[in-house]
Amino acid sequence: MKDNISVTAVCPRCGRSYRGYPALSREDNKTRICPDCGIREALSSIGICAAEQDSILAVINRNKSKSR
Repeated sequence: MKDNISVTAVCPRCGRSYRGYPALSREDNKTRICPDCGIREALSSIGICAAEQDSILAVINRNKSKSR
C-alpha cells in the first residue's frame, strides 16, 4: 500500500517527533499524526478518559520496546 510509508516527522497534534508509520487523524481524514495520537483519537472515540489512555499507551510502548 502506498500510504504505509515509514517517516521521521513531527506530529502536528502533540508536537513530538516520531519515527515510523503515521496514523491518519479521525478529525479530518487527511492529517498524518504520530501513532500515539492516533491511538488516543481511537480510544477517545469510544469514551476512554485521558488517564486510562495514558495507561494503555504506557503498556503498548513498554511492550513495543521489548520486541525490538
